[in-house]
Amino acid sequence: MTSSDAASLYSHAREWAAKDPDPATAAALTELLQLAEDGSPAAMQELADSFSGTLQFGTAGLRAALGPGPNRMNRVVVRRAAAGFAAFLADAVGEAAPGTRPRAVVGYDARHNSDIFAEESAAIFTAAGIDTFLMPAALPTPLLAFAVRALDCDGGVMVTASHNPPQDNGYKVYLGRHAVEESGRGAQIVAPYDARIAARIEAVGALESIGLAADGWTVLDQSVAADYERATAALADPARFPSRDLRIVLTPMHGVGGETAVAVLKAAGFGDVTLVAEQAEPDPDFPTVSFPNPEEPGALDLALETAARLDADIVLANDPDADRAAVAAKDPDTGAWRMLRGDEVGALLGAHIVARLAADSPDKPGDTGQAAADTETAGVFANSIVSSRLLARIAAAAGYAHEETLTGFKWISRVPGLLYGYEEALGYCVAPDLVRDKDGISAAVLIAEMAAAAKAEGKTIFDTLDELYLRHGLHASDQLSIRVADLGLLDAMMNRLRVSPPEAFGSSAVESFVDLAEGSGQLPPTDGLLYLTRDQTRVIIRPSGTEPKLKCYLEVLHPVESAAELPEARQAARLALDAVISDVREALGL
Repeated sequence: MTSSDAASLYSHAREWAAKDPDPATAAALTELLQLAEDGSPAAMQELADSFSGTLQFGTAGLRAALGPGPNRMNRVVVRRAAAGFAAFLADAVGEAAPGTRPRAVVGYDARHNSDIFAEESAAIFTAAGIDTFLMPAALPTPLLAFAVRALDCDGGVMVTASHNPPQDNGYKVYLGRHAVEESGRGAQIVAPYDARIAARIEAVGALESIGLAADGWTVLDQSVAADYERATAALADPARFPSRDLRIVLTPMHGVGGETAVAVLKAAGFGDVTLVAEQAEPDPDFPTVSFPNPEEPGALDLALETAARLDADIVLANDPDADRAAVAAKDPDTGAWRMLRGDEVGALLGAHIVARLAADSPDKPGDTGQAAADTETAGVFANSIVSSRLLARIAAAAGYAHEETLTGFKWISRVPGLLYGYEEALGYCVAPDLVRDKDGISAAVLIAEMAAAAKAEGKTIFDTLDELYLRHGLHASDQLSIRVADLGLLDAMMNRLRVSPPEAFGSSAVESFVDLAEGSGQLPPTDGLLYLTRDQTRVIIRPSGTEPKLKCYLEVLHPVESAAELPEARQAARLALDAVISDVREALGL
């Protein structure tokens, strides 16, 4: 960095500190600036990164580390985002329903500064003439998504960074009644709404021009949470699936889902629920896990220890904002507890929902392979393109339509006629009429119902999964995630694959290659590559949308004729996946 660049950076930082409404970040910036001026390379790097650009608003809203500067999450950035979103809502509602006052609801989790960001957003919305509701406490993200629809709002904001590290926070945006088409009401934003909101944020004037009302918004009472809990518990069907004999260990992973999840499960009839004591209360520092994501190695260790001690039947885990659900159980083949993959749970839930629908509609063809006369009116099952192909087979056999979408629940939740949707990253939408987003709590209710029904028949959920494999073939999936320090490396790796595409994976020749960036009749463009080999092995490689890593999704298929063949088929699938992983690494030059 030249002396001129450094001087400009210092000047920008001093100006920011002078106007920062948050004394904590202003003081932190002043200290960082002093260290940088004194010659600290680490301080200079942090300062440069904090002011290297403006945090970009995209389809995930905003998400970044907390701290001062335009490239971090702080009160300045949030105020500008709230003002821009308020302007967007005013425009959208004014065009769709002239003379109608926009309505918005704001929720927040228990991360550092979430409550502050939420209250300031409510103050800015109110000052902009929006009828604004603020959630009564730190509550799960699915409850905010529920409230957007239940309160007939035009927009919603959830202050959360979901399963990100403790130093992060975020700003997730939903649209409702007058602001978006019917299939997107209560769902997260997608293009082109993200670009329109980003443009309104960019057009916001000086910080001091943003109005904040002193009061005037409505702090909701606990009835909104009670309504969600009642509606979610009612998803259980004790008439058709009466067993509630299930010992559950539940962890909210230091997040905000514990109290709500326990209340819902108990209202649904599952009274034997034990919270993991060390992780039961919200804690923004997530002290017992290195990374507060159920998918991460070690994240469920305390829950599994509790389950073993209590001789539990199942472990349920939510991520910190409770929009995801993880499941672990004792594998009868090994006698050891293990967490099920998202694709395994996605298939189990899909089959369970098919069974529930068959009971509701006895004239449906059921799992016979006969197509329904009108699958569009019957409803649609959906999953992201990187998720397993097993759900498509389950849906087709039961006579339901199936759709693949881009990665992200903002796409899955918009599928017209959606009955059930999931993504392999532990996201499940089992009740789109209640929550048009992934919901780890409603998913937990149906997972418990499914597990109790299996137990009542002397089976485990692994037995139920094997039954699906016998019917539709063994679908085995895995992932390879490559975390990078420099985001530019992601582009370099993707370019390498485009220039020199692999010819085979796991000794099976590539027969089909699709550059997803070019889009298709079914999917809009996205940065990703899809390979399909002669033996139906599928490899999809894409950059993560929320983290600095390249994600590779692998799936192999093995037909099985009998239960006796399953152990050998599983072993063969594992060897095939290992070979594919090795080939992917080689193709990436690792």
